[in-house]
Amino acid sequence: MDLLLAPETRPFAIAALIVVGLVGIETIAMLIGFSVSEWVDHSASGDTDTDTHFAGIFDWLNAGRVPLMVLLILALGVFAVLGFACQAIARAVLIPMPALAASVVAAAAAVPLVRAASRAVARIVPRDETYAVDPADFLGRTAEVTVGPLDDGLPGQVRVRDIYGNWHIQRARAAKGHGPMQVGATVLLVDRDGGTFLAIPAPAELLDR
Repeated sequence: MDLLLAPETRPFAIAALIVVGLVGIETIAMLIGFSVSEWVDHSASGDTDTDTHFAGIFDWLNAGRVPLMVLLILALGVFAVLGFACQAIARAVLIPMPALAASVVAAAAAVPLVRAASRAVARIVPRDETYAVDPADFLGRTAEVTVGPLDDGLPGQVRVRDIYGNWHIQRARAAKGHGPMQVGATVLLVDRDGGTFLAIPAPAELLDR
């Protein structure tokens, strides 16, 4: 406990607290039908003036294949773990390192580990790239309810595949006169209300395909 609260580990404690906060915010947002990760990705994709050097670094870290929120959580988490480990070893051998020196060591060691971890995550987690496809293209397609149930209240979320076979997460709620549709149900996206899709239970003939 002394190591967790010591001044020389303060950068790593702050990083760990940020990770906990980001995970908590994303979890709460998903429960009310909103994805902070999706919003961050949309905002980043709209920035056309990003310096090419930073763009190259982000690409090397697999930012194009892993949501930026996930990449940020991975980076901060790895940085925190390595920092605490570095200071624990330094304390056991002699004395703790200065916070700045330990931060530099932890950051340098974290870069290749974050790249390896993000590559593994990219194979497991389907990439949400709703900005790459016109949302209107999802109308008439079936989707799976992932956050629900879908009713006429707060929007939930559905997972829908585009014409290229990529999965996308979209906000949705039940169309008037339909619902509720539980998590795991297959629905048909029939209309849009602003940024939210309106869904009905998928007809039997579509389920048989």
